[in-house]
Amino acid sequence: MKFLKRKTFAAVLASTLLVLGACSSNTTNSNSQGASNNPGASNEPAATASADPVTLTMLVSGAKAAVGEDFELETLPRLVKEKFPNVTLEVQKLPDEQYYTSVKTKLAAGEGPDIFLVFPNMANMGAIEVAKAGYAADLSGMSFWDRVSESAKNDMSYEGKPYAVAKGMDILGAYYNKSLFEQAGITEVPKDWPSFLAAAEKLKAAGITPIVMGDKDPWVIQFGMYQLSANSVYPSDPDFDKKLQTGETALTDEKWVKTINQYKELYDKGYVASGSLGMASAQAMQQFVDGKAAMIFTGTWDLPGVTAAGASEFERGFFSLPGNDAGQPVYTSAATAAGYALNANSKNLEVGKQIFEYLYDGESPLFQAWVESNPSISVFSGVELKNAIFQDVLTNIQETGNAFYFSNQMWPAGVSDVMQSKFSEIIGGKSTTAEDVAKAMQDKYTELYKE
Repeated sequence: MKFLKRKTFAAVLASTLLVLGACSSNTTNSNSQGASNNPGASNEPAATASADPVTLTMLVSGAKAAVGEDFELETLPRLVKEKFPNVTLEVQKLPDEQYYTSVKTKLAAGEGPDIFLVFPNMANMGAIEVAKAGYAADLSGMSFWDRVSESAKNDMSYEGKPYAVAKGMDILGAYYNKSLFEQAGITEVPKDWPSFLAAAEKLKAAGITPIVMGDKDPWVIQFGMYQLSANSVYPSDPDFDKKLQTGETALTDEKWVKTINQYKELYDKGYVASGSLGMASAQAMQQFVDGKAAMIFTGTWDLPGVTAAGASEFERGFFSLPGNDAGQPVYTSAATAAGYALNANSKNLEVGKQIFEYLYDGESPLFQAWVESNPSISVFSGVELKNAIFQDVLTNIQETGNAFYFSNQMWPAGVSDVMQSKFSEIIGGKSTTAEDVAKAMQDKYTELYKE
């Protein structure tokens, strides 16, 4: 597999956000211009080229919206039907791990859904993987690409061709309960690793559970780990993953060992709620919204769950987990979000493309509904930030450029799984060390990565 040439994520991200900020002040003009270049952007109901009844299937990952109408399960099929009366869109949503297994099996058997969810770069179900396998259709000819940030397009491309449309940009962080922070005497969010540990200790001393994580779903281990690696691995070596592919670096490097030890420290000191291996992510989220823990590590995509009503009313905040040493700047873990792809082997491919043109036209009722329901930071020009909880972190990225992508986006699918399973041994009280975790990750990388 060839390395995807790219600028450091921090530089690309900063420039993208500045462009989006500039465009947001002129939303109407931007949308009008987009519509004029897209004759298919009319909001009047219209059938597809054929008036025959058409049924499309769509498979995505995640949980049904806890409050209100679920965009993928309800809004999307309804608005597609309004625009294309002869088209019925049947959507199935599965938990993440079940989704990966199901969609790969279906695609390999030639029975895949017409529309499915794809992740950036080399991640599990990544754009490179599905493009090389011939599962995803080349979307180069679509008319909306001039409204999508270049970095988001590139992260969904293989050999210069885009194969999926990103939902936006996602940021990993620590959601926190401002009331519990105040109760423990924490007056500001931590800015470095020592102050984060001090804050966690204050919470614990006050009888408050500092952090809750649903480690029964092992993929949540990534949510803390990548934030720490953004501070411990990449600032001193932005090309670490490029060098990893050539053998110049390894996941056994002291920087990754430090990252793993930092995350281990949170468990060793009892800052993460006990019994996390027996707690699913949904249960952990409920603990947080009920006011039973001060923090939970997850991303922008989980905002609906984080802000759902619970047993306790409190104001939420969001900050980057600061894995940096004292006196060093904080780096954020941010990356292109997952997005939709079309099955290259679908008999309804052209219908799917018409739906995509409508969904991403910049002004249709479907586009507006998508933007409104989407917690990710938009990568489409002219879309303003609607969730103020992320403003401080975004401002820091804009002003400093201090951000790096999620590590697994540049790893072959499977490396992160080993990281999760091996680190789970540490959570479970085994004698596994950070060095053991790093070695298992490198061994898996060596097994999977091919030039």
